[in-house]
Amino acid sequence: MKHGILFCLSLTLLTALGTAAETRRPNLLFILTEDQGAHLSFLGTPGLQTPHMDALARSGVYFNHAFVAYPVCSPSKAAIYTGLHSHTNGLLNNTPNFHKPATQLTPTERNQPLYVRNRIAAELPTLIERLHDAGYYQGVTSKLHVAPNEKFPYDEFLREKGGAVVGDFIKRAAAQKKPWHLFFNIGQSHRPFPNSDKVKIRVNPADVKLPSFLPDTPIVRQDWAEYLAAIELADRSVGEGLAALRASGEEANTIVVFLGDHGPAFQHGKMTLYDLGLRTPLVIRVPWLKSGFRTDALTSAVDLAPTLLDLLGLAPLPVTHGHSLRPVLEGRPDPAPRTFVFAEIFDRGPLPNDGMQERSVCDGRWHLIYREKLTPPWRQVQADSKDWKPWGNRSYDETVKHRAAFPEQFRILAEMDPQALGGQVRALELYDLSTDPDEMLNLSADPQARPELLRLYAALLRWTKETRDPAITPPDLP
Repeated sequence: MKHGILFCLSLTLLTALGTAAETRRPNLLFILTEDQGAHLSFLGTPGLQTPHMDALARSGVYFNHAFVAYPVCSPSKAAIYTGLHSHTNGLLNNTPNFHKPATQLTPTERNQPLYVRNRIAAELPTLIERLHDAGYYQGVTSKLHVAPNEKFPYDEFLREKGGAVVGDFIKRAAAQKKPWHLFFNIGQSHRPFPNSDKVKIRVNPADVKLPSFLPDTPIVRQDWAEYLAAIELADRSVGEGLAALRASGEEANTIVVFLGDHGPAFQHGKMTLYDLGLRTPLVIRVPWLKSGFRTDALTSAVDLAPTLLDLLGLAPLPVTHGHSLRPVLEGRPDPAPRTFVFAEIFDRGPLPNDGMQERSVCDGRWHLIYREKLTPPWRQVQADSKDWKPWGNRSYDETVKHRAAFPEQFRILAEMDPQALGGQVRALELYDLSTDPDEMLNLSADPQARPELLRLYAALLRWTKETRDPAITPPDLP
C-alpha cells in the first residue's frame, strides 16, 4: 500500500511537470567521480577549490553522512545499480571492464573466468534495465566495470572524456524523443594523480591538512596535494557537464545525482572499511523539490536506486536493502529513517570464499568493524594503494621508509597489507567519529564504550541474518 501511494504521488508530480498534450518523464544525470572521498571546498577541505561541485551542492540536497556499500569500484557500482549489498547481488570484487554492449563481447571476453563468476545474479533487476523498460535513452561514459553486460542495456557506451560529452549525448537523446539517463563516470580523481614533478598543480602541499593516519612528510604532503589536484580536474568536468545541461534547456526537467564511488587509494581508504574508504560526497538535486540545504540523514548507496525509481514514478524493486530518500528530499520527516549503514569486503571472491571477511556498521557517530578468517593474515590490496608504477602512489613507500618516526602510521599501513608488512589484523574495531574522525583509537576493549559496542554488534548480527550473508558466522558476544 505504501509503495502504491508513493507511485500515485510520483505520477501526479510528473503530470504537473508536463503539458496537457504530453507528459515526459524527467531525465537523469548521474555524475560519479572515481575514488573521491568527502573532500570539497564546500566542506572546508584545506587547500582544495571545487567551485562547480560546491555550486551543485548548494543547489541541491547535500547528505552529510553518505556511505557506499563496498569501497572498490565494481561492487560499489553494483550496489548502486541493484539497491542490494554484494553478498546478495552476487558481484563481490572488481570484475573486467568490458565497456561495450553485450552483443559486442568476444567469445574470449564472454568466457573470461572472473567475468563468468563475479556478476550480478540473473534474476535481479538493475536500475538500467528498469529505465530501459520505461523507455529511457541511456548512455554511460568512460567505463562500465560491472557484469554481466546484458544487465546494462545502455544505448551508448561513450569513450569521450570531459563535460562536452554531456551536451552531445543530450542532442542525440532529443532526436529519439525519449527521456534520457546519462551515467557520467569521471575518472580524473582516480590514481595516477597529476604528477607535480612534471606538471604544475594549483594545490600547495603546505596548505593541505593530512589525515592523522598518514605520516607528515613532504612526500606524503605532495601525494595528498596531487589527490586534491585530481579532484579539481574532476570538478572542471562536473562544471562542463552542468553547463552543457543548462545550455540544452533540459535542466528544469532533469534530476542530478553526484556521488563519489568510494574513497581514495591511501591506507584507511580504498578497499578498507574505514571512514575514508566509505564516506563520499552525495548531492541529489530534484528541480521540483525543495533544495539548497544539508541533511544529517544517514544514507547508503543502496538507497539510490529505490529513491530514483520513486522520483521517476516507476515501480519499486522487488527486493532491496535500501529505501527511498524522497521524504528527506521533500524536507519532511522520514517515516522510517535509516539508523545504521553497513558495508563489506570479500578479500577472496567470489563465494564460496575462504579469504578474510570484513563487515562494518555505522550509526553516523559510532563505527564498528568486524572480521573473520584472519589466519593466514591475507587481504586484497589494490595495486594503486601501494605501487609507484603505474599508479604514482608516493605514500606507501614513504610510510615504510619513515616507520621509526611514524610508528602508528606504519602500523595502520601494515594492517592494510599484512602479507607484505607483517601487520596484525584485528577482529573487532570500534571508533567514535565525533572525537576521532581519523579512526586512530580503537575502543573495542574500552569498558566505557562497551554499551556502544554491544549495540552496534547486535545490529550487525541482525543485518547478517536478515540479508542472509553466507560468508560469515559472527559469534554472540559474551
